[in-house]
Amino acid sequence: MRAISIINLKGGVAKTTTTVNMAYLLAKKGYKVLLVDNDKQGNASKAFGLYDPEDHDNMARVMLEGTALIDLAASTKYENLDIVPANMDLLEANLRVITDVSRPQQTRIKKAIHKVSIERELQGKEPTSAAKEYDFIIFDNAPDVNMSIINALVVSDDVIVPVEIDQYSFDGLDILLEQVAAVREDFNPELNFAGCLVTKYKSREDVQAQGVEVLQSSCKVFNTKIRRTENKPKESTFAKIPLVEYSVRCGASQDYKKFVDEYLKEIGGVKREND
Repeated sequence: MRAISIINLKGGVAKTTTTVNMAYLLAKKGYKVLLVDNDKQGNASKAFGLYDPEDHDNMARVMLEGTALIDLAASTKYENLDIVPANMDLLEANLRVITDVSRPQQTRIKKAIHKVSIERELQGKEPTSAAKEYDFIIFDNAPDVNMSIINALVVSDDVIVPVEIDQYSFDGLDILLEQVAAVREDFNPELNFAGCLVTKYKSREDVQAQGVEVLQSSCKVFNTKIRRTENKPKESTFAKIPLVEYSVRCGASQDYKKFVDEYLKEIGGVKREND
């Protein structure tokens, strides 16, 4: 199992779009994927038509009750792709965890990933955990640094940062990388900064190319850039279909396919927990 945190402290950089399409493309390649909506806004849940503001079987239960992650996984209409949804319950959960010293605050998601399903045992099925069931667990993190996001970083193997070429994105990146370094030092020495993924890229604008050079001088950047594509990404949110399925031929869809291939080549494959 390999866990990926997709995060940026700045909103509007195609973070959820990146998460949803990466998860979909990995599933299409035959990997078993669990997308974890770790954002109280629930946009990743909405992307698959699985957002319910009244449903309490969501990420908040992991943070507050230690529920096994696999017991919260909901099936999408796509083979090999499940999701743990989120809603505003996660806001209250993060606030309550801060004052809950009865058990460790930073490792709750890590324990939930490895926790064996109680429900499966009660149903007479073979007990398993999310770590054994899935090849990839991908976190769609909020543009924030809260307890559930720290938890996601603690258990993640890789951090991917979607970034738009503008000064506001660059300013927030320094703060984020400091947080990643702190988690690596205190909790997860294997946490890898996989790189920044440039999104909404306009190749014909000189300032974009210059911005990429500035970014490359300070941190690792994926070779693939996600081109700005008008209308189709927004349309896909209304259709509740990943962009790469909704508009196969658009520039951004083609770029996301190249990005996933680049990432897989970079990590050199995935090892299952029970291998």
